[in-house]
Amino acid sequence: MLMAGATAQEPALSPTAPAAMPLPAGVTMQTIKVGFLRNYERTLALSVLDIPPVDIGLAGANVAIADNNTTGSFMGQTYVLETATLKPGDDVMPAAQKMLADGIHYIVTDLGAADTLKVADAAAASGALVFNAGATDDSLREENCRANLLHTAPSRSMLTDGLVQYLMWKQWRNWVLVSGSHEDDMLFATALKNSARKFGGTIVEERVFEDKGGARSTDSGQALVQRQIPVFMQGLPEHDAVLVADESEVFGTYIPWRTWIPRPVAGTAGLIPASWHPASEQWGGAQIQNRFEKASGRRMLPEDMQVWSAIRVLGEASSRTQSVEPDKLDAFIKGPDFTLAAFKGQRLTFRDWNWQLRQPVLLGEQSEVVSASPQEGFLHQETELDTLGTDRPETKCSF
Repeated sequence: MLMAGATAQEPALSPTAPAAMPLPAGVTMQTIKVGFLRNYERTLALSVLDIPPVDIGLAGANVAIADNNTTGSFMGQTYVLETATLKPGDDVMPAAQKMLADGIHYIVTDLGAADTLKVADAAAASGALVFNAGATDDSLREENCRANLLHTAPSRSMLTDGLVQYLMWKQWRNWVLVSGSHEDDMLFATALKNSARKFGGTIVEERVFEDKGGARSTDSGQALVQRQIPVFMQGLPEHDAVLVADESEVFGTYIPWRTWIPRPVAGTAGLIPASWHPASEQWGGAQIQNRFEKASGRRMLPEDMQVWSAIRVLGEASSRTQSVEPDKLDAFIKGPDFTLAAFKGQRLTFRDWNWQLRQPVLLGEQSEVVSASPQEGFLHQETELDTLGTDRPETKCSF
């Protein structure tokens, strides 16, 4: 586990080697190196419960490496993880170029969209594959897609489609949209509006909560918020639910239970769509939760699952092909026979038009999973998973 106090003293690149295991007779051990590039800086959140743990994503990587090595040990395959942890704003290229120079063919990223694209472009010359396990930007799957960039993180449009399907299934069809004033907030709001058009919902009014700075936690904070938020939510047309777009963590947590009239809240607060939930134990999920908790001392978060899935893609490919050769693994991963079991009720596959991993979207509040999309009744000629996000006829991606 990477500890916050140790980050400054450790080298930028830190390899994680597997524990030694006995090798079957006649089998020669072959190594697959995996790079992991991540941003981490302890940041403020509206709730102290929402501050990301220091090993977010990294804990998922370590469990995936252990899982791969459990299977790989019988076939002479061993996985080694090389990690670079950067602060937001740091130049990602030196760490990425070091990994590529070390001959690493597979790099998993938990970075913003711009840095993810830089890494993918740098990796293209050597033919290396990059797995985006962090950025939800639809642009990375569409106009800025790359042939060597695969996505285990769901896109914003997949998340909002999953949420809107549930609201429509509940027949809560009319919504108020409250969005923040930062770029990521507006991107999430745009995704919500696109999902509303796609499935027939109506946004009856939009409001913007301007970030004017100031302390996020004061002695009088709760009393102040209790007075301000209901006033902000006054005078709205009749609506069934409030949608919140606040990826920047400025106001969203304050909306549930403080609206002027009682309405459910969903989006980045209230009922939240995600790739995973710490309480998920269906479809064999208790197995991964138990392994993860034993290894890290906490429950698995969406970022952990997205990184775990990326590294398990490699484990599945090397197991199925019985090879560690990059050409064979790459062809299998991108081919029609690849599937991944990820404790979500069905095997997952990649969309060949933008290399997005098809996956259900879990809808959860703080302590439980409420539902999983796609919802019953939302049909598709190929797979219901393609009702989430950009479908083939709509894609702007051209490799």
